Amino acid sequence: MPASPQTAPTQVPPKRTGIFVELDKFWNRVTEGLQLNQLWSQFKSDARASYRLYSRDFQAHTPERNWRHNFLRTFQEFCWAILEKLSPARRVLLLAGVLLLIIPGGGFSYHGKNGAVEVAELDFHFSGGVLIFVVLMLEVADRVVMKRDLEIARDIQTWLLPAAPPQVPGLVVAFATRPANTVAGDYYDVFRRPTATGEERFLLAVADVAGKSIPAALLMATFQASLRTLSVTPCSLAELVSGMNQYACTNSQSGLRFTTALIGEFDPLSRSLIYINAGHNTPMLRRKNGAVERLTLGGLPLGIQTPHDYETGTAVLGSGDVLVIFTDGLPEAENEHSEEYGETRLQIVLNATAAQAPGEILRQIMRDVDAFVATTPQHDDITCMVVKVT
Repeated sequence: MPASPQTAPTQVPPKRTGIFVELDKFWNRVTEGLQLNQLWSQFKSDARASYRLYSRDFQAHTPERNWRHNFLRTFQEFCWAILEKLSPARRVLLLAGVLLLIIPGGGFSYHGKNGAVEVAELDFHFSGGVLIFVVLMLEVADRVVMKRDLEIARDIQTWLLPAAPPQVPGLVVAFATRPANTVAGDYYDVFRRPTATGEERFLLAVADVAGKSIPAALLMATFQASLRTLSVTPCSLAELVSGMNQYACTNSQSGLRFTTALIGEFDPLSRSLIYINAGHNTPMLRRKNGAVERLTLGGLPLGIQTPHDYETGTAVLGSGDVLVIFTDGLPEAENEHSEEYGETRLQIVLNATAAQAPGEILRQIMRDVDAFVATTPQHDDITCMVVKVT
């Protein structure tokens, strides 16, 4: 019989012990298990976000025609943009630390008690590094406190928004939101509205407060409160939106903090949607036969002008129709070449998935946006609501 081939012994990698194990633990704790390519992508994302933050300031102080051709002027304004983010005391500490790092080391000699010449070396670099480290620790402490407050604000905002879509006769609803920061200025909601005759109506709302983060989130909360409060009062949709506009104008800083919104009232019996588009991105209503309509009627964004009359539009919905309502963060999402996702791509995805359930349509839209932007950091809140008629 031929000899059976021998199997080569399996090579078992040696176990790391001692200092190597501790170094692995330390590295994993620092990186939270991220690979080098993930760390590099995160660094690039942070660097771009920081550059946008500082560049807005130094470009505001330096005319466009000058800063591109004057490196010294650009560097000076960029340094001021960084310093102005610090308190005066921390600016002094940072400048002192940088100065000590720049000053070359030196020394001096003197005669000791026994007459011998003693030489004392002076190294300012260590002191400079300590001062910069102190500034870093102070900034990290502020960041930790702010992060904790933002997490609390995020929890409150999550509580204000619906966790799951309600049951609406004749409709299936799905929605998703992605804040650019910890908290967002986007708002979405679907809820039952009482009427004077006792008939059942449902309000659908998607809104976008100008700006991002804490200021936008605070105004989003006031928008939610005013919508919920005023919708209890029996009135037409136009009167409801006019009342919200009047309230928004009292909190908009002379129109600087306006809010775009699409607010609709759905009647399950007639399957009609009365809507007002207050300066919002025009939603896409894809009919079952493939035709696409846009909901354009309305008026100015809320908080710009009062009094202001809003025009109402009506869309009679049929079985198989799909309505997509979104904020500007979706079509304006950019890739690494500064190209926008655009509404054309959104419509292509909608046409390809219109036969599917709203939840799957929404997932395909968000996946397509993710594939388009890749690793480019998100610069605006993204909210999308998909409504399908059963």
